[in-house]
Amino acid sequence: MPDSSLFLYTAAQVRELDRRAVASMGISGYDLMQRAARACWREIAGHCRPASVIVVLCGSGNNGGDGYEIARLAMADGHVVHVCAVEGVPQGGDAGHAHAAWLGDGGAVAAFAGVLPDCDWVVDALFGTGLSRKLSGEALAAVAATRAARQHGARVLAVDVPSGLDASTGDVPSGEAVQADVTVSFIARKLGLFTGQGPAVSGARHFDALVEPQNQDGDIQPVARLLAESELQTQLRPRSRVAHKGDHGRVLIVGGNHGMMGAVLIAARAALRAGAGLVMVATRQEHVAAITAAQPELMCHGCDDATPLRPLLHTADVVAIGPGLGTDSWARALWSSVLDSCKPSVIDADALNLLAIEPTTPTDAILTPHPGEAARLLGCRTAEVQADRLAALHAIERRYGATVVLKGAGSLISGRQTPVLCPYGNPGMAVAGMGDALTGIVAALRGQGLDVCEAAQIGVLVHALAADHAAVQGERGLLPSDVIDRLRALVNRGDH
Repeated sequence: MPDSSLFLYTAAQVRELDRRAVASMGISGYDLMQRAARACWREIAGHCRPASVIVVLCGSGNNGGDGYEIARLAMADGHVVHVCAVEGVPQGGDAGHAHAAWLGDGGAVAAFAGVLPDCDWVVDALFGTGLSRKLSGEALAAVAATRAARQHGARVLAVDVPSGLDASTGDVPSGEAVQADVTVSFIARKLGLFTGQGPAVSGARHFDALVEPQNQDGDIQPVARLLAESELQTQLRPRSRVAHKGDHGRVLIVGGNHGMMGAVLIAARAALRAGAGLVMVATRQEHVAAITAAQPELMCHGCDDATPLRPLLHTADVVAIGPGLGTDSWARALWSSVLDSCKPSVIDADALNLLAIEPTTPTDAILTPHPGEAARLLGCRTAEVQADRLAALHAIERRYGATVVLKGAGSLISGRQTPVLCPYGNPGMAVAGMGDALTGIVAALRGQGLDVCEAAQIGVLVHALAADHAAVQGERGLLPSDVIDRLRALVNRGDH
C-alpha cells in the first residue's frame, strides 16, 4: 500500500480536507492557522541572525492570516518585522482574528507601497491555494517587489504555495510568480508544487500535515502519487542463481538514421547497463562497424530497408524505436514494421512524430514524449501542455491507448489507477541524448519482466536518480554517458 503522505491533490481537494479537519476534529480554523505559522517559522528561525529584518506580505484571506501569525512569532523572537497588507486587510473570520492579534501585540500594518524595505527574509503570505485568477495590479507589483528583494540578498519563504503558481497544475497563468527559496505546504501535498513551473518557483519544499489526514473513507482520490527511491528495492528483486540471458529480455533498439548514430548507441548502452540480457540494434548499414567497435556487447544489424528488421522483431521481447530515427522513407518503413509486429514497445523521439502524423493505437506501448512531442501528439501548442501537464498526460493516454511518460520537471507517468510523479532529476538532464538513455532503460526493464506501468515508472525513477548521483560533480556538462555509468548500482538496489 503506497504511503499516503506521498499522494498529490488539487487545491480544491486540499481545501476540502482542511474543511473536514475543522468540522470533524474539534480543531478551530484559527488553531490550524497558528500551527501553519509555527511550521513556517521553524524553517526561518534556524537561518536567522539576531534582530533580522523580516518583511511579511499579507493578503486579505486565510493565507494572509498565516502571515500575521508568522509576524507575531518573529516579533516575539526579537526580530524586526514589517507587515505589508496587499489588496487590503482581512475582514473578519480566522484571518481577521490573526490580524487583530498582531495589532494587539503592538504590531503595525502598512499598505503595500510598491517597494519593500531592506530585509533578510520576505514571507509570501498573499494567496496560497485560494488563488483562482491571474495576478494583476497590486498583487503583481508585490511579486515584482519580492523578486527585487531577493536579488538584493533576501531569502523568500512562501506560505503553502508561491503566489502566482496554480497549486493544481503547476502553471503560472499571469507569467509571474514569487520565486521562493523555501515553500512550506500544509494539510496535503499539492500537485502544482511538483510539476510544471512548481519545481522552479518553490525552492526547497517542506510539508507539514498539521493534523491527521481526514480522508478515511477514501472518497477524495489523489490525482497523482510521488515516486519514492525505496521502490527500487521492491520492484527490482535479486535474480535467480540459475538465470540465463534469455530470462532478462531480448531488447531491440531501432533508429540511427544518417548522421544520428549516437542516439541509438546511447539508448542501447543504457539498456545494457539497466540489465537487459541481450541488446540488438537495427540501424543504417553505415553505422554497424562504428557501433560494434564502440560497444562490442551489442548485436548490431544493418537495415537499409525493413526486410532485415523482420527476423529481429520476431526474436525480440521488446522493441524501442525512435532514437535518431528521422522521418524519411527509411524511418517510415521501419516504423511500420515495428507497429505490425505488435511487440511490446517503447516509442520515443521521431517515432512519436510519425505517430502524430498518422495516429494509431500501438499494441502494449510506452510513449515517452517531451512537452513539444506531446503537443504534436495532441495537435495543440506546447504552452497548452505545460499549462496542465496532468490533463495532457490523460489526453495522450486516452487518444493512443498507451502508457505515457510526459517528460520534464516533475515527469508524470501513467499508472494502473493513479499516475505517478517523479520528484527527482535536475536541470543538467536538459541535454541531447538524455531521452535516448531513458528509452533504453525503460525497454530493458520491460524486457526483464516488469509490466508496462512498472517499467515506465521505475525506468523514470532510475534515470532521474542516476542523473542526481552524477550531478554531484555539477549540473553543467552532465552527459547521458555520466548517467549510464551510474545505472548499474541503482538497478541492483534490490540485491541488498
